[in-house]
Amino acid sequence: MTKQTFLKGALILIIAGLITRFLGFVNKIVVARIMGAEGVGLYQMAVPTLLLVITLTQLGLPVAISKLVAEAEAKQDRQRIKRILVVSLAITSVLSIIFTVAMIAFAPFVANTLLTDSRAYYPLIAISPIVPIVALSSVMRGYFQGRQNMKPTAFSQVIEQVVRITLVAVMTSAFLPMGVEYAAAGAMASVVIGELASLLYMILMFKRNKRFQVRRNFFSYAKEGKQTFRDLMAISLPATGSRLIGSISLFFEPIIVAQSLALAGVATVMATRQYGELAGFVIPVLMLPTFITYSLSVSLVPAISEAAAKKHYKTIHHRLNQALRLALLSGGISAVILYVYAEPIMDLMYDAPTVATYLKLMAPFSIFLYFQGPLQATLQALDLAKAAMMNSLFGAVIKMAAIFVLASRPELGIMGAALAVVIGFVLVTLLHFASIAKTISFTIETKVVVKSILLIVLSSLVGILCLKYAFTSFSQLWQTLLAISVTGIFYCTFMLLLGLVKQEEANRIPVVGKWISTLIPKA
Repeated sequence: MTKQTFLKGALILIIAGLITRFLGFVNKIVVARIMGAEGVGLYQMAVPTLLLVITLTQLGLPVAISKLVAEAEAKQDRQRIKRILVVSLAITSVLSIIFTVAMIAFAPFVANTLLTDSRAYYPLIAISPIVPIVALSSVMRGYFQGRQNMKPTAFSQVIEQVVRITLVAVMTSAFLPMGVEYAAAGAMASVVIGELASLLYMILMFKRNKRFQVRRNFFSYAKEGKQTFRDLMAISLPATGSRLIGSISLFFEPIIVAQSLALAGVATVMATRQYGELAGFVIPVLMLPTFITYSLSVSLVPAISEAAAKKHYKTIHHRLNQALRLALLSGGISAVILYVYAEPIMDLMYDAPTVATYLKLMAPFSIFLYFQGPLQATLQALDLAKAAMMNSLFGAVIKMAAIFVLASRPELGIMGAALAVVIGFVLVTLLHFASIAKTISFTIETKVVVKSILLIVLSSLVGILCLKYAFTSFSQLWQTLLAISVTGIFYCTFMLLLGLVKQEEANRIPVVGKWISTLIPKA
C-alpha cells in the first residue's frame, strides 16, 4: 500500500473531491428540477437530523483512528493496528444500532413537533438505514488515512456519487406522483444505496491490502482492548465535540428558522420553500470549494501530528501556511465567481434568479468558511480539540441567537437567516485562528494576503466587465460559461505571476505541472 506525502495525498483527495462535487451538483440540480424548492426543503429538513445521528454514532473516531494508526504504523505494530480496528468496529456497530432505532422511533416527533411539517417523516425514515453504513465506512477511511494512503478514500467518494446520481432521477421521478414527500424519500434512498456501494468498495480494498484478518479472534481483541478504548476516547471525545456542536446546530437550524419565519408572519409552506432555497440552493454552492479545504484538512492531521511529535515547529508553520494559502487561493476565485455571476448561476442551475440575493450577500464572506477546515484540523493535530470545540460552541450559540433575532423580523425574513449563517462561520474561523496563534505564535504571511486581495479585486473587475459587455450575442448559458472562463484564466495567470503558488507545488500537478512551473517567478 502506497504512502503519500502531504501534498500528494491532498492532491489525490482534491481531484476526487472535484469529481464528486461536480457529480453532487448535477445530483442537486436534478433533484431541484424534479421536486422543486418545496421538495428540496423537505429533503434538507431531514439532513441535519441525519448528520446529528451520524456524529453521535461515529463519536469522533475517524480522527482518532487516523492518528493512532499513524503512530502504530511508524512502529510497525500490526497487533496494535488490528486492536484499534476491532475496538473501533465494535463501538460503531453498537452505537449505529442504538441510534438507527432511535432515529426511526423519534421520526414522527421530529417531523411533526420540531420541524412543524409532518411530511418530513418520510425522508427521515428513508435515510435511517444509512447510519450503520456510514459508521463502518468512517472506520475504514480512518484506517487508510492513518496509513497516509488517500486513494481508497478518494475512489470511494467517486463511487458513492456515481451510484447516487445514477439512481436519484429514477427514484425521485418514480415517487413524485405520490407527493413531494415521497419524492424526497426516494432521493434519500438513492443516498443510502450510494453509501452502501462506497462501503463495499472500502471493504474490497481492505481485503486486497490485508495484512491481518479482522474476524480472527475478534472478541479476544475486543476484550483486551480496554487501553485502546481509552486511547481512542481520549482523542475522539474532544474531537467529536466540534462536530457534535455543528450537527446540533444544523439540527436546530431549520427548527429555529421555521419558528422565526412563523413569527415574521410567513406561512408554513412558504417557510419550507424559503429554507429550501437557502439550505438547498445557496449553501451547497457556497460549500463547493470546501472539497479542497477538506482534502487539505485530512492530509494535515497526520502531517502536523508527526511534526508536533518530533517538535519540528518550523514544519508545522510551513504546512499550515501552505494549507491556508491554498485555501485562500481556491476560496478567492470561488468568492469572485459566486459574487459576480450569482444571478446567472442561480438562474441556470435552479431556475431561481431571485435567490441570487442571498448568494451575493454571503459570497464575499465565504473565504472565512474555506479557512475553517485547515484551522480545525491543525487544532486537532496539536491536541487542541477542546479549544476547537469551545470555539464551535460559541459560534453556534451566536448563530442560533442571530437567526432568531434577524429572521423573525418581517423586513428581513429568510435574509436574516442568511446573515446569521455568515456571522457564525466568520466568528468560528477567527476564534480558531486566535487559538492557534496563541499556542504556536503562528502568523499569516502578510505579503501573501496583500497579493491575494489585489488578485481578488482585479479578478472581480474583470468578471463584472465580462458579464456586462462580453459575449452578449451568445445564449445565457454560453455567455456565463465563457465569461467565467475568462475570469478564471485571468485569476490563475496572475496567481502564478504573483508567485502565490510555489514551483515545487506546481510540479506535483499531473501532466501540466512542469509547464505551469515555468510561469512562476523564482523565489
